[in-house]
Formats: sequence, structure tokens, C-alpha cells
Amino acid sequence: MKSLQAIADKLKAAMGLDMATVGASLIERVVRERMAVLEMEDDALYLSLLLSSAAELQALIELAVVPETWFFRDREAILAVARLASDKLAAQPAAVIRILSLPCSTGEEPYSLAMALLDAGLAPGQFVIDAYDIRTRSLEIAAAGLYGRNSFRGQELAFRDRHFDLEQGQWRLHERIRSQVRFAPGNLLAPDFLRHSQPYDFIFCRNVLIYFERDVQRQVVQLLASVMKPDALIFVGPAEGGILLGPTMESAGIALAFGFRKRVAAAVPPLPPAWAPLAQAAPPTLTPVRPDAAHRAPARRIVASAALGAVGTATAARPASPATALPAGLLERARALADQGQFAQAGELCEQAVQQHGPSAEAFYLQGLIHDAGGQQELAQRCYRKALYLEPEHQAALLQLAALLQAQGDASGAQRMRQRAERMAKPGEGAHG
Repeated sequence: MKSLQAIADKLKAAMGLDMATVGASLIERVVRERMAVLEMEDDALYLSLLLSSAAELQALIELAVVPETWFFRDREAILAVARLASDKLAAQPAAVIRILSLPCSTGEEPYSLAMALLDAGLAPGQFVIDAYDIRTRSLEIAAAGLYGRNSFRGQELAFRDRHFDLEQGQWRLHERIRSQVRFAPGNLLAPDFLRHSQPYDFIFCRNVLIYFERDVQRQVVQLLASVMKPDALIFVGPAEGGILLGPTMESAGIALAFGFRKRVAAAVPPLPPAWAPLAQAAPPTLTPVRPDAAHRAPARRIVASAALGAVGTATAARPASPATALPAGLLERARALADQGQFAQAGELCEQAVQQHGPSAEAFYLQGLIHDAGGQQELAQRCYRKALYLEPEHQAALLQLAALLQAQGDASGAQRMRQRAERMAKPGEGAHG
């Protein structure tokens, strides 16, 4: 395709999706899909349309960004927010906790936060969650609040009984949860995005930065820091810790949550006018997104996310396969120690579990998370690969390994891991994941 580079440049300018990180084949595939829909054969003609039509650019973005997500996927970070928000309200009863989720995808992340906060005893009026995504179809699914089986994974599903009603094989989220989240379209690279926002207590922006070039990473971190309260926390993916650490940010010390806060003496420089004029967009307004029944079942595709489509960290418990029975007691103790920041002791318990009960995919996966949290990416990658050797369909390990490979510049390796994870999603299980 002669015009592929020019099309890729347009996507990169609009949303940060870099062909060098996701691969030319992915971009060419989605372009071919759009050309087929439009009954076009001339790629130069399609490029001309793309450059002149905002609607066609959005249509291409809709195809290129379809993230993989599920409820309580980032369990450690979500539960940490619930604890910290409860503590803050105990000290400041009149406060209203403000949370930002971007990209929010099809809503599983912000809705998980809402469920966790309400379950922790917060009243609906004590917190608000703003949720943005570049993909309007995802926002329509989120607003509808109807989810298939693929959005519920792992063994800890008691929240589903509390907060959902079963409707013809799918689950409808209670209005009490849905009303706590305000969805709106938004693009991290738009010049006015969040420029006039009130500051937040907690920000979730996981596994997005790894798909940006270094200069854009710095700009986005500066933008997010500018909307953080002095004591706020930002949660990112495990492969992004090195991007956050610096003169203005430090680790919050919450094990396996990958949270960061402003350094005490750090002052975040003000954003210059039009800090990133890579895309033209009006300032977003938080207005309800109307569900569209025709968009409730988009084709499943796991794609490296860019401006607002993410492959987040996966720390929720998974069911054991018969071949890798879990030494649950030791691993639960290891997880508890890791949550307290005692990585060495947690790692020793994982080793003990393997010695006493034989190789276990879950033990190796937990070891990988521990190494990730400690910044030992090589060891983490080795552990994820061991988990996949024992359990090739361990989706959480596949996605964590994909994030690590992406951060190391191995775009093709990362794409292979995501494709393997994609093949695990069975047809007919709902397309909201």
C-alpha cells in the first residue's frame, strides 16, 4: 500500500498510534477494512478522504482501537483506591472524591471503581468518576451497561451478584452504579483536553504511555500531573513505572498497584498554551452517551491501544487448570506480603510453593508481577514465559508479557502475545471485553 505511511502519520498525529510500535500490518488491515466498506480500491483516494473528513478519521480510529478489558482487572489498584478514599473521607467528611479513568474503554474499569467504593461504605454523593475514551462505540456500550461473560473473569465474582441483574444471558449493571460514572469522548492529544478540569484525587491511565514516543509521553505525564491534587495518586501499567519516575513523581509504595504521587518538593510546571497541537478537538463536556443497540456487539479485536484504548494490568485471580493446581495457601500469603511491599519474602513463598507442590502457572505469574513491581523486567518476563509454558492460555500472563515486550520496543513480539490472547476469546460470549 503506497499511502500506508501517510495514513499512519495521520493516525499518529490524531491519536498517538505509532506504526513503529503496533506494526504496519495492523494499520494496513484496518485501512483495508474501511476501504472495503467504502468500496474503494485506490489507497491514494482513501488517503485523500481521510485527510479531508473528520468522520472518516473517527471511523478508522473506531476500527484501530478495540481494547481488551474486564471487571476488576486491576484489582490491587482498585481496592487501594477504595481504602484510601475511605481514609480520606474519615479525615475530611465533607470532601468529594474525584476519580479520572482514561481510557475508560467499555466501562469495566470506572464501573469497578464505583462498585469498590460503594462496597467500602462510601455514599453515592461522596465520589464522582469521570471516564473518557476516544472510541465512541466503546462509550455507547459503557452507557448501556449490558455485559457478556467475557467481562467477568477469575474466581472472585461475588460483585456480580450484588450489582448486576441477569437478562437473557447477559448482565445489566444496576443504575445505582451507572449513575456514579460520567462518560464523555476525549482524546489525550487534543490541545484543550482537561485544560479546564478540576483536580482529581485518583487517576487511572494504564498501559497507554508505552505506545507514545518519548516527547509525547512527557507531555501526557505533565498534563496528568497538572490535574492531580497535591496528595493525588496516578495508577499506570507495570511497564510504565520508569516513565513516571523522575523529578516530579515517585512511587506511592502500594505493592502490585503501580501507583505514583507527586514528590513533596516538586512543582509541576504549568502547561504552555496548546501544549500538544497534534489534534484539533473542542473541550470535552461530560454529557451522557446514548446507547446504540446496533453497536452492542462490535467485532472482537485486541489492538495495541493508543491515545485512549488500553491494555491494562491483569492481576485478578484466575481459575486453575487441572494441570496446574494452585498451592493456594502459600500463594495467598505471598500475595498478602507483596501487597505490604515485602517483595523478597513474597518471592520466597512463591519459590516454596513451586518446591512443595511442583511448577504452577499461578506461582510463576505472581512471581512475574512481583518482579514487575520491583522494576526487574527481565526476571518478570522470564516468569511470565514459565507460566505460559505450563498454561499456554493464561491470558493475564499473555497480556502482561505483551506490555513488557511493547515497553522494550519489541512491537512484533507484543502483537503476537495480544493475538494469542485474542484467540482465547470464544465467539458468542459477548463483545464488550
